[in-house]
This record gives sequence, structure tokens and C-alpha cells, in this order.
Amino acid sequence: MNLILELLLLVGIIIYSYLESLVKFFIPQRRKSVAGQTVLITGAGHGIGRLTAYEFAKQKSRLVLWDISKHGVEETAAKCRKLGAVVHVFVVDCSNRAEIYKSVDQVKKEVGDIEIVVNNAGAIYPADLLSTKDEEITKTFEVNILGHFWIIKALLPSMLRRNSGHIVTVASVCGHRVIPYLIPYCSSKFAAVGFHRALTAELDTLGKTGIKTSCLCPVFVNTGFTKNPSTRLWPVLEPDEVARSLIDGILTNKKMIFVPSYINISLIVEIGAGFSSKRPHGDLQQSAAPGPGDLTSSDLLQHQ
Repeated sequence: MNLILELLLLVGIIIYSYLESLVKFFIPQRRKSVAGQTVLITGAGHGIGRLTAYEFAKQKSRLVLWDISKHGVEETAAKCRKLGAVVHVFVVDCSNRAEIYKSVDQVKKEVGDIEIVVNNAGAIYPADLLSTKDEEITKTFEVNILGHFWIIKALLPSMLRRNSGHIVTVASVCGHRVIPYLIPYCSSKFAAVGFHRALTAELDTLGKTGIKTSCLCPVFVNTGFTKNPSTRLWPVLEPDEVARSLIDGILTNKKMIFVPSYINISLIVEIGAGFSSKRPHGDLQQSAAPGPGDLTSSDLLQHQ
């Protein structure tokens, strides 16, 4: 029965992709300019954060790059400067609330107001629940969701005064669909998606329609940290593909950015059909692929 449902889902994906291409060809979306705007990106020392910084540099934005790794973030900054961007670098541990608040104050003094923030820093510890250490669970939530709260609480007042800005939450398809051996990670990403939706609703209630929000939800990303990122229906993405989709979603003010875009249809069908959480990702388990900005435990101290 599952095979029949998967075949129907595959047909639906093909039809959706074809129709989406036609719509984009005949009705292109208007893209806003972010030239000259100040963009804060966390977890900018590697992976999706680094590649997103490159994309903003190409758009002539001014960059504020955060990462726990001085070496990694300096490498990103050097490439962005070659692309013509003005770059400010800060070494920040996004699991540390006091450090986040201190760094935001420093940014305000040295750079000015942030107009776009991309909360990309992340942590992941693939393991079964009983093998996951308490401190690993704590760290996952500190980086993947609590850090978002502290950063936005610090930056939101100036956005509210201006009724202008863009808040980007980097989540994952794991914020919509659970995967074994990633319980803390999935839980934190569900929280990140909820944070995005609740913040969006609150801004709308306040009448602050000039402040845009976007949430990035990609499937598995080939970050080099996974041994067997095989899937049945969901592709394994390259980081540059995710970064391009993210910048496109930001420039078109897209609220939910699924990568690939047909995943939203896939999720609806799977939930409705009651697919097993094991089906589309085959052999992931303890070698599950981290999403954008995410790391294995061995790399957490070097990068965010």
C-alpha cells in the first residue's frame, strides 16, 4: 500500500513541479533590493551560512557575520570582501544568552541597526534518545531555538520603530516531519517553525506589516557530515542550492521556503496518508544528514 501511495506522491510532485515552472515563467515574482542594507547572519563560518553571505555580498548588502569559529568566519569575510561587500566580523557563541546580548550591543555601536537577520546557527547530535547526553539536548535547544529568541528580542525594537526589517528563521523539514535518532533536533526545529509562525502572527496583529518574516525548511543537505544520506523521495541537496533558494525567498518575501519547493505538497500527502516516519529517508538513522548551519557533535565547538 505504501508503494502505491509513494507512486501517487511522485506523480503529484512531477505535476506540481511542472505547474510551478509554468507559473514562474509567465508570472515572475517581483524581487526587492537589499543593496546597502545591513544583514546579520549567524553560523556564517561554514556551510549554508557562508554561502548565504556570498549571495548577500553579490546583492551589495553590508554584512555582519557571526560564528563561534574565528578562522571560519574570517574565511567567509575574505571572500565576501572580494565580492565587493563591506563586512564586519564577530566571534559569538549563539548558545550563550549574555554573549548574544553583548554582541548585539557592540554591533549597534560599531555598525548600526540591523535590517535583515538570518538565524542560521545550529547544532545536531544524531543518536537514539537514551544515548544522547543531557548537555547535548540542552545545547541543541540553546543554539537551535533559544538563541533565536535572544537575538530577535535584542533586534526587534529598532525594527518596530521603523516598521521595517526582515527576520529569517533557518529551520528544517524536520520541523514538520519527525525522524528517528534525531529527537532533540526535530523537537528544536518544530519549535523554530512555531517561533516563526507565532512571530509572524504577532507582527501582523501589531500592524507591523513592514517587517517581513521567512522560514527556511530544506530536506537533507550534503554537508559532508553524513555517511549515508540516502532517501526515497526526498533528494539530498547541495548547500549552494539551498543558499540560492533562501536568498530568492528573502528577495520575494516568501514566508515559508521549502527546498525543494514541492516538499510542502509531499508533507501534506504523507501526513494525510499516515506514512511511517521511516519511509522516505531509508538508511539515515544515526548518520542523519544535518541541515543548514547544523553540525555533528565533534564540530560543535569549532563552528555554529
